[in-house]
Amino acid sequence: MKTKHFLIASLLTSFTALSTQAQHSLTQLWSSEASLPVPESVLYSAAGKALYVAQIDGKAGEKDGKGGIAKVGLDGKIIAQDWVTGLNAPKGMGIKGGKLFVADITEVVEIDIKSGKIDKKHPVEGSKFLNDLTIDSKGTIYVSDSDTKKVHAIKDGKVSTYFEDLTRPNGLLAVGSDLLIADSGTLKKLSPSKQITVLAEGMDKSTDGIEQVKPGEYIVSCWAGVVYYVKSDGTTEKLLDTTAEKTNSADIGYDPVKKIVYVPTFMKNNVVAYQLK
Repeated sequence: MKTKHFLIASLLTSFTALSTQAQHSLTQLWSSEASLPVPESVLYSAAGKALYVAQIDGKAGEKDGKGGIAKVGLDGKIIAQDWVTGLNAPKGMGIKGGKLFVADITEVVEIDIKSGKIDKKHPVEGSKFLNDLTIDSKGTIYVSDSDTKKVHAIKDGKVSTYFEDLTRPNGLLAVGSDLLIADSGTLKKLSPSKQITVLAEGMDKSTDGIEQVKPGEYIVSCWAGVVYYVKSDGTTEKLLDTTAEKTNSADIGYDPVKKIVYVPTFMKNNVVAYQLK
């Protein structure tokens, strides 16, 4: 009897452990028209009830003036293909005080959301390939430079180097007083005292965008076409793998209320929405 009871208890324990580690998944909801030239980043705006899509429309590091920002509805329909024009190779974006801030190779461009006009540009001295951008609760803007391996900060209009000596930083996400950095396959947490903690590693080295699902759990996209779910214990689940189709999943956007992930496909010129479960 003892053996039987022990076996039942073990099975129940195993079942409980499995149920608490249920796999997450992505289910496609819609795909926009393939008329967004080289979409690198998507930013979800709850206030604007829209998606802002950074369109490179050329080469990722070329100052050719062909880049811009499109405005796309939450149903995938394109509201304004050329909402903002005259950029170079826009990538990561963030919103603060009615302004949209965009990383654009060697400067951060400030756009008035109401008018859709460029207000000013913030040159980042010594930068080569500004990539992702995030804004913390105090209004400080952080922008990564993948080529120089640095993260810069813009506070009260002043630009400074916030952290350096990384591998190839791309995705950034301000969470409380910490800064999360997607750095060549590793998700790192940088504290206000500049201490680095590794939250997860072993992902594809083309890590791109970061979004928080809930405290300690994140979605990380990789340009190569892979999207991961990062658990609080540092383990990862592969939610999406489109490498065979060469559908590059660049800097994702996320609706935290409806749990919808918005993926810019880069080479496929559209945005695809997925339900996270």
